Amino acid sequence: MRRVGICADSTCCLPPEVLRRYDIRLVPIILHHNGKSYRDGVDISASEIYRIMRKREDLPTTSTPSAGDFLDVYRGLDHSAEGIVCITLTSLQSKTYEAAMVARDMAKETMPGTIVEVIDSRAVAGALGFVVLEAARVAEEGASLQEVCDAARSMMKKVILVAMVDTLYYLARTGRVGRAAAWAGSLLNLKPVLEHNAEAGETMPLARPRSKAKAIEVMLQALADSVGEARVHVNVHHADELEQGERLKEEIGRRFKCAELYLTEFTPGMGVHAGPGIIGFSFYAER
Repeated sequence: MRRVGICADSTCCLPPEVLRRYDIRLVPIILHHNGKSYRDGVDISASEIYRIMRKREDLPTTSTPSAGDFLDVYRGLDHSAEGIVCITLTSLQSKTYEAAMVARDMAKETMPGTIVEVIDSRAVAGALGFVVLEAARVAEEGASLQEVCDAARSMMKKVILVAMVDTLYYLARTGRVGRAAAWAGSLLNLKPVLEHNAEAGETMPLARPRSKAKAIEVMLQALADSVGEARVHVNVHHADELEQGERLKEEIGRRFKCAELYLTEFTPGMGVHAGPGIIGFSFYAER
């Protein structure tokens, strides 16, 4: 019997069928455009966001879900769970973790029979998703709250995101690119490759190839260097680049021993900061 409920913010890039399979609840990031607010993945689609962003006029922004938004999700899990584990994207790039923590304190008053634990994954996108998925799988086996938290923290040490951005314009504009922001003023037609390691919790520059084809080879080599002959779990991401994403997924499936291989679109909550045209993947190796 499942004793622990799992929730995360909407940037985790898990496929809908996986969310349903493991009953993972999401708290949407909030998007703002032209005076209106939208819930990430609920009220507005990724394709709509990217269409807006390609114009580079009146660009949308994001804001953190409120503590009340997290509390609503906690309450939705309360009836079936002895404990709840909420896992958020890295606190170094978002206030989402703080909102989830405030909601945890509120839950002590309104849900006294349920313990809520909040984990800062230090990860983003599918790397966050793999941390969430590991917690959900362990929870499904009937693990205790502590065992689920331990499983999530163990996975945090393994997950990596590697991605090519079509331009650093959007990331530099919002200040979400970390040390790679130093490239923003010097890049013309380059296709920078960035890496986000959950242990560091920060987005770092990896390479500056001059074409998408070269950028993809850089990413595939980074994957090969990291996993060797081990079986690997991969979530391929694209931002309004479905055909390129499908080709990358096929190539990874051909070259590597994949225990899992997904293809997902960056959620609008991430797309606002990263922009359209991104290709990349999150992964971890079995050791």
